[in-house]
Amino acid sequence: QVHLVESGGGLVQAGGSLRLSCTASGVPFAINALGWYRQAPGKQRDMVATITRDGNTNYADSVKGRFTISRANARYTLYLQMNSLKPEDTAVYYCNAVTFSGSSYWGQGTQVTVSS
Repeated sequence: QVHLVESGGGLVQAGGSLRLSCTASGVPFAINALGWYRQAPGKQRDMVATITRDGNTNYADSVKGRFTISRANARYTLYLQMNSLKPEDTAVYYCNAVTFSGSSYWGQGTQVTVSS
């Protein structure tokens, strides 16, 4: 069982920056990949960025060049640095962990609101 807790969301003006954090506990050594997803009101949950245990990253086209996903040396803390934020980035951001056995876990989400 992996428990994920996000933090760092908030309200920011367009063009500003925020950094999200996600801390994994429980059985974090079983994690193969971590990622950030977001869901805007009335829309589906979409992938924002992912990072594997080996450090390989993948980004949604809409955030490439603006967002950076990283993990702490202990590999149990995940970050999302978000720069040049746009109103369309407004959403609830969720941390996701996938274990080597294929199980998927989600955090409770953190709200990011970008005002124009």
